[in-house]
Amino acid sequence: MPAVTVDDRTTLPVLSVPGANPRPRPVREVTTAPRGFEGEGFPVHRAFAGVPMHLLDPFIHMDQMGEVDYGAGEPKGTPWHPHRGFETVTYMIDGIMEHQDSNGGGGSIGGGDTQWMTAGGGILHIEAPPEQLVATGGLFHGVQLWVNLPRSHKLIAPRYQDIGAGRVSLLTSPDGGALIRVIAGEVGAYAGPGATHTPVVLLHITISPGAQVVLPWNPEFNALAYGLAGRGTVGAEQRPIRDGRLAVFDGGHTGDTLVLQAADTQDSRTAAFEVFVMGGKPIREPIAMAGPFVMNTKAEVEQAFRDYEAGRLGVLPAAHG
Repeated sequence: MPAVTVDDRTTLPVLSVPGANPRPRPVREVTTAPRGFEGEGFPVHRAFAGVPMHLLDPFIHMDQMGEVDYGAGEPKGTPWHPHRGFETVTYMIDGIMEHQDSNGGGGSIGGGDTQWMTAGGGILHIEAPPEQLVATGGLFHGVQLWVNLPRSHKLIAPRYQDIGAGRVSLLTSPDGGALIRVIAGEVGAYAGPGATHTPVVLLHITISPGAQVVLPWNPEFNALAYGLAGRGTVGAEQRPIRDGRLAVFDGGHTGDTLVLQAADTQDSRTAAFEVFVMGGKPIREPIAMAGPFVMNTKAEVEQAFRDYEAGRLGVLPAAHG
């Protein structure tokens, strides 16, 4: 699981927990992500399945894409499709994904890169592995997260951000046992490169066997931790978690730190506990969603379908730079 890494973590800034009496956020529940298929048939884990929407807010949906080792000719993607009313965040760990959209955004991501697409009032896009990867096959692993937009931003102009792995903020824990990648938002005094309309924090953390990391956490944010690989525990109460499991922490103002720890031994597939941590300020607005549209009312979703059928969500081909 390469993503982005460093040879010597002692050269990185150290994330410390401010204050004399940190309050660990309790864990509400740990759920198991069922398997499914997306687009043209690539396998995913539905990370948020079975979790009430009010506990996820401001997030809507998350898929762990893979981890799958494709044979030659097997890699798959998604065809052209529309979105309105939210943002899609695609984070690649292994393999390469190519993106194009009707607003002119696009490019290739892999090895710790992120594409952040604000659909806003409407956009068409496509995600697919490059022809070379289709021909040769190979390891494919990533995450796609949907971030809701508040009512006031549902119809803003689309925007595309290409966040290369080299721009991600890298931190370590006081004992050097964790590598913390800050993709967006702020943790302690450190900020990631992603520009967000909805206040959120996104982290990919690698925790060495037996090591613990304590994250300072905004009391107003919710908190979720998803196991990408390996085994560990979450919370001061040490609830077990592993790959394919989602930990849902209690809501805002119940604690100002998150505690994560790797098991002393890991399985043969990974040398460390890999976890994707996210949180944000709840929007607390009604949600009406169907397929690729996330709005506030059923009438707005119906209008989105009409606009799509009338060609008002984008025109192809777009000019890509």
